[in-house]
This record gives sequence, C-alpha cells and structure tokens, in this order.
Amino acid sequence: MPAASAMGSRWILPEPPSVEAHGLAAALEQPLWFAQVLVTRGVETPADARRYLVPSMAELHDPNLLLGMQEAVARVLQAVAKREPILIYGDYDVDGTTATVLLKTAIDRITPLDSNGRGSSLVRFHIPHRIREGYGMQTGVLGEAAAQGVRLVISVDTGIRAFAAADECKALGLDLIVTDHHLPDGIAGIPDAVAVINPNQPFCEYPFKELCGAAVAFKLAHALLHAATKPPADPAHYRTVEFTALWDKLLPSLLKLVAIATVADAVPLTGENRTIVALGLRALRDPRQGGLRALMDLAGVSVDEENGPSATEIAFRIAPRINAAGRMDVASDVVRMFLTRDPAEGRAIAEKLHQLNEDRRNVEATVLTALEEQMVALRGDEVALAAAGCLVLDGEGWHRGVIGILASRVVERMGRPALVIAHEDGQAHGSGRSVPGFHLLDAITAAHSEAQPVIFDRFGGHAHAVGFSMPSDRVSLLRERLAAYAAGRLSPEMLQQRIEIDAEIALAELTPDLLKKLRLLEPFGHGNREPLFLARACTIRDEPKILKERHLKLCLSAGDDTQVSCLCWSRAVPWPERLAELGIGQGSIVDAVFRVRENKHPQFGGAEMELCDLRLHESPDVP
Repeated sequence: MPAASAMGSRWILPEPPSVEAHGLAAALEQPLWFAQVLVTRGVETPADARRYLVPSMAELHDPNLLLGMQEAVARVLQAVAKREPILIYGDYDVDGTTATVLLKTAIDRITPLDSNGRGSSLVRFHIPHRIREGYGMQTGVLGEAAAQGVRLVISVDTGIRAFAAADECKALGLDLIVTDHHLPDGIAGIPDAVAVINPNQPFCEYPFKELCGAAVAFKLAHALLHAATKPPADPAHYRTVEFTALWDKLLPSLLKLVAIATVADAVPLTGENRTIVALGLRALRDPRQGGLRALMDLAGVSVDEENGPSATEIAFRIAPRINAAGRMDVASDVVRMFLTRDPAEGRAIAEKLHQLNEDRRNVEATVLTALEEQMVALRGDEVALAAAGCLVLDGEGWHRGVIGILASRVVERMGRPALVIAHEDGQAHGSGRSVPGFHLLDAITAAHSEAQPVIFDRFGGHAHAVGFSMPSDRVSLLRERLAAYAAGRLSPEMLQQRIEIDAEIALAELTPDLLKKLRLLEPFGHGNREPLFLARACTIRDEPKILKERHLKLCLSAGDDTQVSCLCWSRAVPWPERLAELGIGQGSIVDAVFRVRENKHPQFGGAEMELCDLRLHESPDVP
C-alpha cells in the first residue's frame, strides 16, 4: 500500500509475493525477492524468465516488418550495383552519430570491388553543426551533395518532419530514404520520399515502437545484409565464410553502437530495446576498435571477457563524452573516431572528446548557477510555481550545447516539466524534458498551433524530450500557452515523486551473492528501472560525513551488528539540508530506500547502499 514520506515522496510498498513469484523462485532456484522483481516487470513463467535473463539475437524482430523497408533495401542495393554515391545525413548526438557509423559500415561491407579491384566507399556522411546548422536536414547541404554527384540520401535519426528537404531532394533529382524514430507531424503526415522507415509512422505494424534512431538504422543495415547475402536454394551457403563473417561478427559488432545509442537516448529499456542493449553490452566486453577502446579507457570503464560495461556506465561515462563533440565542437569527429582503423588516430580523437566533456561540464556548471537562482525564486513563490505548471527558464548567452542536460537537472530538482531556453541575437533555442505522464511534445504542439501567431520556427521530439527554435520575443507567449495547457493536464500525482519499492531486505543480505544476482537482471535504464530495496529500523552509527560540501556518507547498522556504507548523492536532493530538516543524525533509527552498489576497492570493497529516500522509523505513517 502507498505511504507518504516526510520528504513529500510517495513510497509504493511491495505487495506480498504472489503465487507466480513463489513458483518462479522455486523454478529458477532464486531468492523470492529476485522472482518478485521479475514478476513486477511482467516476467511470470520460467520460459519468459530464461529469455529475459539470457537474451539472444533470435529475439530481435524481423526488420522487414517495418513499413518502407523493402523499398529502402531495393533502392540501396540499386545504388550499390550502379556504384552511385550515397550521402548519409546524420545528427550531432550519440544516436545520430552512431547511426551514421553503423549504416555506413554495413553499406561498405556489401559494396563489391570496382572494376579496378578496389574497395573504395560509395558512402559519404554529413553531421550538422549544432550551432551553425541546428537540428534537421538543410537544403544547402543537399544542393552541395547533388553537385558532387550524390544520387541517394539516407537520413538517420532525423527527417520525419523534413518536408522542405524532401521537396528539395525532388527538385535536385535526389532520391531520399528517411530513417527516424521521432513522432511524425499529426497533420502534415510524412515527407515525400522513396521510403520512410519509422515504427511510429501511420500504418506501420512493427511490433515495437520505442526504437531509437540508431536502432532504426540498424534495422535497415540488418535487412541490407540479409538481402545481400540471401542464400540460394543450397543451404550450404549459410556455412560460407562471407555469410559467417557478416552474421556472426558484423551484426553483433554493430549492436555495440546501437546499445550505446539506446541507453544515451533514454528510450524505454524494455522489449526489443532491452535485448539490443544486453547483446550490445555483451559485445562491448571486447571493444577491438581502437577509438572505442581508447574512449572507454579514458572514461574509466574497465572490461574483460566476463564483465562488460553496465548501462549506467554507458549513460554517465561513455555517452557524455560522445555527446560532448556535438555540444561543444564538431560531432563528425565521433564518426571519424569509430571508423578509423588507425589506433593512434582513434586515441587522439578520444582524448579530444574527453577534454570536450570537461569543457562541457565547466560550461554546464556556470549556466546551472544562473538556473538555480531562478529555481530558488520559483520555490519562494508557490502561487507562481503552481500557475506555471510547466517551467520555462531562459537566459541570454547560455551555451546551446548544454541546455538539454540542464533541462533534465531542472526536472530532477523541481519535479515538474521544464524548458530551458538560450537567447542569442534575438533568437531563442530551447530544449525540454518532462515527468512521467505529461506528454511534452503534445504540450508544445498545442502551444504552437492553438491560436495565432504560431510560436516556433522549428520543433520536434517525443513525449519525454523536445527541442525547438523561435524568436526571443515569443517566449512570454509560450509561457502563457503552456500554463493554460498544463492547467488541465498536469495532475498533482504527476508532480509527486513516486518511489516504487521492489522488495524489503535486511542489511545482512547485502552480500557479494546479491550483487551477482542483480547483474543477472541487468541492463537497467529508462522504463526498466534498477530495483529499489527497503531496509527498516537501521541505526545511523556515526555522525554523517559530508563529501565535497554537498554529498553525504552514512554508516548504517542493524541489530545483528551488520554495518553497511550508505552514499547520499545530492544531485536531486540536497541531503545535508534534508537530514537537518528531518532531525536525523547520529543514533537516529531510520527506514531507508536504496539501490545496491558495488565498491570495488581491494581492501574494503563489497556491497553498499546508494540512498534514494529515508525517514525516521518512528514516523506514524510507516505501516
């Protein structure tokens, strides 16, 4: 049953283990909490559990189920046969750059040698500059490509609303294939192209709708490889060297990139996405490409034959360094890093990305200081905060490359949807993030078109994240319309943090064996959250230790003298202030909700807690 905590969060306590959980625990020979976690994620039978715990390539859906796939494959194979130059038009984030790399790699692999016995690539690519070009396909780039002999353009992670670009392709005599995952325009439909591949387009019956852009590009690559190596009547073709190399090595290798993009793009880590990430992380145990290996080394991500990186390490160590190129400089460097076969060049580019990420963090900290002033002012005016609903925070001269990250920070700290806008020379460039249940793209679409004048020059995205550009003098109008839209749709339940607890365990259960079992349930991510545990009646043994002026480290103990370290990161919750507010200190007896972490220190490593919430055990609202 639900219970409200002293922090204002709503604790959703686990129901008593179901019959299915008991049966699953017995069949798998696993603890009851392990089976409870599976059941709450829709895994109720031993067969389903084995597929969930040991994903395989066989679980990936047939790419030909995507509407437009057959037309796209036929046109690419035609270009390869006629040796027509192809342009891949990408995007500057992790999703767009990795999609560019994997699709170019696949097309290069099916391109036969020319008449002189050479293997020159037919594929060139364009990654837009975030500041100079912005998101989406630019007609000027298409004109240059046509002048250089390109006859086929393939978009990745962009293009579903590129109506002007599609018209320009027609005028220039270019064929266009759109591969994207963003939501189409509900009124205008889809661009006029040879083929549009997007699981979210009308009439597409593909069974999984939540693929990222790189995954959609991978589906095209998968279908191309199948068509190019399609076996004749003789089944022995399956045993040829060429077929084995493509299917046993190239596809799993491409899944490394798709896994990174899937995690970075924060699409739900359920269904086919979870399979993709699990297989990709498995392949990342052996990152042979020099640039990727160097980047992982610089990020402090260690791998071996048995242990690859976790989805968390992808999200917080690897993806930010890839994204830093597009945020702070030129994202085409990422493509070059992944494509080069020269280890020295790969290392040099990886080092550049590592430094750009440091630069990004410094710029982000500066803008965050300004945002915190606005957030403090909003917290001090509850009437204005309630009326705003969806927050719109803006500033002059903020770096456009960090506003998406900072929108996420605002949502974490304020608990409501937020747009962060940077003004420059009379133009406003914004990025937004949302809370569960509030469809942000629908919100800004309504604000744009509900009355004259329209607001945005360009906009797009999905339920949880949006991007847009507009004249600066329309920001006040955007605030008004969003407030009106949110008034009837942003419910109190959406604004209250929900903490869904998977199981209650004792501190003594935090052992290396529990860590091993948790690894079986990985990967975790958006839509497939990491399990949360509740430990009751824990004593804070020592005075809380402040780390870097804002984080905390606690030592919790139980009645059997078990002691466990507990880390409290003040990313969304200011823990020193929170403990003071609750009157919690040395000797307090608390109930703690936490994630389990592994401390790999050789002397005092082991399982430890990462605090999500806590309250005094004596609190009367504790069941």
